[in-house]
Amino acid sequence: MIDEKSKKAEVLPVVRKNGLDLKNASEELRGDREVVLTAVKQEGWALAYASEQLQGDRDVVMEAVKQDGYALRWASAKLKGDKNVVLEAVRGNGHALEFASHAMRDDEDVVMAASSQCREAVKYASARINRNTIQKLWVKK
Repeated sequence: MIDEKSKKAEVLPVVRKNGLDLKNASEELRGDREVVLTAVKQEGWALAYASEQLQGDRDVVMEAVKQDGYALRWASAKLKGDKNVVLEAVRGNGHALEFASHAMRDDEDVVMAASSQCREAVKYASARINRNTIQKLWVKK
């Protein structure tokens, strides 16, 4: 078990086994790129406990959403609008579309990727993209 006083050398093996244990690490270690990368590679949701700065680090967020697309929830606003990050997220979990920027929820490629993973994801698409649009896009495929 780790706590606020745990050193990096103690924290790394713990988060390698259970990324969510990042929540028990010190604020300093939740801002340590190596520790956070280790945690999110094991459990994407560990991004929730990363520092705000690392929630905006493209490489960290990409690793988190590769592990679990739903981790997009904790990404910075800028990265919620990064098409590559969002595509990676929705390909793993279509429901991640809920956390994408408006522009991404209005992007046909992103919505198609999300609805391919989970048809219900279309409910998170922009008003412009509705079920009829999705059906037309599916027919084009």
